[in-house]
Amino acid sequence: MRRKIAILGATGSVGSSTLDLLERSPDRFEVVAVTAATNAEALADIARRTKARLAIVADESKLGLLRECLAGTSCEIAGGADALAQAATGDADLVIAAIVGCAGLKPVMAAVEAGKTVALANKEALVTAGDLMIAAAARHHATILPVDSEHNAIFQCLAASRKEDVSRIILTASGGPFRTATIGTLENVTPDQAVAHPNWSMGAKISVDSATLMNKGLELIEAHYLFGLTSDRIDIVIHPQSTVHSLVEFVDGSVLAQLGAPDMRIPIAYALAWPERLETPAERLDLAALGRLDFEAPDPERFPALRIAREAMEAGGAAPIVLNAANEVAVESFLRGRIRFPEIARVVEQALQDSSFASPQSIADVLEIDRITRTRVTASMTEICH
Repeated sequence: MRRKIAILGATGSVGSSTLDLLERSPDRFEVVAVTAATNAEALADIARRTKARLAIVADESKLGLLRECLAGTSCEIAGGADALAQAATGDADLVIAAIVGCAGLKPVMAAVEAGKTVALANKEALVTAGDLMIAAAARHHATILPVDSEHNAIFQCLAASRKEDVSRIILTASGGPFRTATIGTLENVTPDQAVAHPNWSMGAKISVDSATLMNKGLELIEAHYLFGLTSDRIDIVIHPQSTVHSLVEFVDGSVLAQLGAPDMRIPIAYALAWPERLETPAERLDLAALGRLDFEAPDPERFPALRIAREAMEAGGAAPIVLNAANEVAVESFLRGRIRFPEIARVVEQALQDSSFASPQSIADVLEIDRITRTRVTASMTEICH
């Protein structure tokens, strides 16, 4: 039997890498549903190539174009953010959750509540609704498989290990394009410079997050929920080669690391075939040619986002929601040239200081805190720009 796959966010970088793997193994996988935010033409092309039964575009204004592009096919078509749950809760065996940002929260939660196996590339879902999502997964017997390279590496290193045997986990970070930049030069960083990641090919938002190291801060919170570890048992180390994707230290002093080329197809393949493995076209690691592996502690002055994210994780409650929402608004403002690069972290920290929300009790609460935070931060952006 072929494994049935739904891809939420099929036109993005994770979606593209997933499709590359699926199309190399048509005897093992069947694509049953694909979604996109706005790119109806690319979505239609994917639906035709994979013979998907369902294609959903979140932007309802693109629904007519999607119908036109898929005319003559048997593919079911739908539009709107609420329709994404159709793809998440259909007959897929595995849901690839690759929608960027808080927009992916509702469909991911729908998949979890449907008891699906979810390959999670959308870290914001766990960052904003971690307690609710982990509890729902336990209630509905859903399985969450991490796709982020760092968390997938930890998942591989843990294998069948007992939680009580783990001393700490160590997330690695490349340091981004400004790892060695002086603090003064960061004031003049341009969006083009910020998205030019030295090792990974990613979208603009996540590339900026990597440059500020907020991406690693979000991964810190994600790791807390995925692996049930407290802040003092999760460390971060800069590793510019992006060869060691993360490490696990055990109570006996042993440290296991997962190594590989910086290619997202490796962690995606692990999730697609789990508990088996899937052959990939990723470059094989040549340690002799690599020659060396470097590690260093992150600079807290150059990368204040790490401190801010850890404080939000330790505060718990609504703080991670505010952190994520404020960061998304600030990054978008930076990409539009409205604020300077260092102001991203400042805006996020100010939003956290100004917030006083009660802990969310439902996904509706999470989305309302997210909405209010975005409104407030957007207003503050307007003040900064004027």
